[in-house]
Amino acid sequence: MSDYLVPHSQEPIGILYQDEHLLFVAKPHFLLSVPGKHPLNKDCLISRLQQTYPDARIVHRLDLDTSGTMVIALGKERHAELSRQFRLRQVAKSYIAVVAGEIKENAGTIDLPIRADWENRPRQKVCFERGKPSITHFTVIARGNNSTRLRLHPVTGRSHQLRLHLLSIGHPILGCDLYADPESLSRSDRLLLHAERLALKHPVTGQWLSIESEPAF
Repeated sequence: MSDYLVPHSQEPIGILYQDEHLLFVAKPHFLLSVPGKHPLNKDCLISRLQQTYPDARIVHRLDLDTSGTMVIALGKERHAELSRQFRLRQVAKSYIAVVAGEIKENAGTIDLPIRADWENRPRQKVCFERGKPSITHFTVIARGNNSTRLRLHPVTGRSHQLRLHLLSIGHPILGCDLYADPESLSRSDRLLLHAERLALKHPVTGQWLSIESEPAF
């Protein structure tokens, strides 16, 4: 996605929480988390934040199309500790998505291994032979208008995991330009996926922090 010119969001970055060690921010959709390879794709979340917070460091990423809650480390030591929590899967995350069709089950788990689809980059694919284990829990929030609003809890953090898992059960996320069919893509001018909640231990105090942002859809 970053190899060519991408849309540039003019929406401001929301500051959800801050102290001298870290920030929780709300990333707008159509804003890269880090600079892209294309020379004109240097505008991104971390470069904007570093104008005000010079020691800001990226810990994790959200796709260009995905909005929502992210944590940013302030300084090298905080970055190392927060990165460790992500690496050891000690972080709790939830997302809101709106998908095509009405899912019958009120809750469920999608357990399908994922690997890169090298012939169709940047797409991923389900692969039982070489894919990495990937698990997503979901609960239904609402149904109607041939769509379902979901809360998603990914156990793993594979690239495009939520998009691909939902596609694999026959319910692509509305507005997804990589995996949705033309009709589902046309139903929204943006990907209807938002990182709602992020919870982790404060890198200094050890306090459990749970920070949320509301989706715009």
